[in-house]
Amino acid sequence: MFKYISAFILIIITIFFISKLNIYTNKTIILGSSLPKTGIMKEWGRSVEIGSNAYFKFVNERKLLPDGKQIKLVTLDDKYEPDLTLENTKEFLKRDDLFALYGYVGTPTVKNILHIVIETDIPFIAPFTGASFLRDSKYKNIVNFRSSYKEEIQEIINYLYDIKHIDKFAVFYQNDVYGEEGYISLISALKNKNLNLVGEGTYKRNTLSIKHAFKEIKNSKPEAVLMVGSYKANSLFIKRALKDEDLKNAIFCSISFSDSNEMINNLNKKNLENIIFSEVVPSNNNYEIDVINEYKYLMKRYYPQEPLGFISLESFLIAKVTVEALKKANSSLTYKNFLDQIKYHTRNAIEGIPLKYNNTELLNKTYLFKYKDNKFVELKYDKKN
Repeated sequence: MFKYISAFILIIITIFFISKLNIYTNKTIILGSSLPKTGIMKEWGRSVEIGSNAYFKFVNERKLLPDGKQIKLVTLDDKYEPDLTLENTKEFLKRDDLFALYGYVGTPTVKNILHIVIETDIPFIAPFTGASFLRDSKYKNIVNFRSSYKEEIQEIINYLYDIKHIDKFAVFYQNDVYGEEGYISLISALKNKNLNLVGEGTYKRNTLSIKHAFKEIKNSKPEAVLMVGSYKANSLFIKRALKDEDLKNAIFCSISFSDSNEMINNLNKKNLENIIFSEVVPSNNNYEIDVINEYKYLMKRYYPQEPLGFISLESFLIAKVTVEALKKANSSLTYKNFLDQIKYHTRNAIEGIPLKYNNTELLNKTYLFKYKDNKFVELKYDKKN
């Protein structure tokens, strides 16, 4: 059975690759995205979709693409399950009008389709994962927008160790490749400070089965807990920890994939003093950055009932950079031309946030936040590293 499935995938890849050697001439540029639209991570997928479409709708309305082209984001639900991501990707590759894969959500989901992405050479734009396996310069068709988990976690450890003088760290992580990426990055960051992990606990993806992990971490009595999980699992852990004598005074640190906005909602905006949020884009409260003001204006225009947040902002920025690359490619819209444009000619695509293609990433920066007075406040400090 396996050899027939492999042969089927090979046929799809071959047909797809041959058909895409020429200039893309379709009037509507189709971007395909596999993301969670139902299940425990559905808010994540929703934020990606509305953030991107807030800008795509504006572009189509104003006819900003060359030759009267339109742009369309087509999404399929994978429930944050890798097998469904693979099935969705096969469906996308059957389409004659598909131009790129865009905005996939999750490390385990992307890991499961990486072989197809590499073999087809199709542009794979801005997946929402900081995984190290995507940050390899040999993959010419992969463009990451966000910083890596390694960069985020190193920033957290630098702040807590250098500024707050904390040296007892535990980790709560998802038992899959996403959690493993975070775990390995944390071990590396601690090693840079000559520190060792004092405790760890894992839970199964797409569940809230955290009882065993909580007990293991509680017994280690850490000063800080790094959280590499979903927003619901992280929030549940914090709720329990705040009622526990051994953990109630610990600092809890979540990385960007944990979805800070949904964590705040799940915690009912209460007891947030000991939480640090790592992000890969600025807060939407920053009025000094032009593109953030544009984001807020267009979100209010097209999605007035939807909340603002870090993920929809990141999606909006990705959409804007993608459109800028399409515009610069003009009528010569091939894979290679588009990829060259998005990597090397979109430095000033988003006003107020400079880009530079480095280590397969366009935005090589991380931000740390606290939540105070009903808003995210950036932690600004003198960085030693």
